[in-house]
Amino acid sequence: MNQPASAYFLVNRSDEPETHTLSVLVDNEPGVLARVIGLFSGRGYNIESLTVSETEHETHLSRITIVTMGAPMVIEQIKNQLARLVPVHKVVDLTTSGAAIERELAMVKVRGKGDQRVEALRLADAFRARVIDATTESFVFEITGKGDKIDQFVALMQPLGLVEVARTGVAALNRGPEGM
Repeated sequence: MNQPASAYFLVNRSDEPETHTLSVLVDNEPGVLARVIGLFSGRGYNIESLTVSETEHETHLSRITIVTMGAPMVIEQIKNQLARLVPVHKVVDLTTSGAAIERELAMVKVRGKGDQRVEALRLADAFRARVIDATTESFVFEITGKGDKIDQFVALMQPLGLVEVARTGVAALNRGPEGM
């Protein structure tokens, strides 16, 4: 039985990898991050970005924000396996749960003199990057925003004397009045 090409595309589209941002609420205790990371590495899942910090001091809970990529079935497996870990209280897929706000911070060091220095400052202003350190031969810029904005800024700094980049990883929250 022959199916039209469009039907074939719809059937197999679920195999295409997608990027998802997962927010995981866990107990803030030694070894929890290692267990979460072990789940990913033990099953061959890649982590594109990872941030973690205690966010609820009274109850000693931390939020781990993980950006990963996989087919929808794999993402579902990851969420289910994370939810079964003992120190995990809640797993939310911010990509599918509604409009989420994602931000990242980067520090970008650029070396340059003369026209390159002026151009780096002009571009930093256009991207709303702040100068957080300056010498006669270099700048360190701080830039926040979505990952693609930071990628563009870094790419533009490359020919102007990019020295190094440090990035925090994604921090994300759902919009609206409800918490996780």
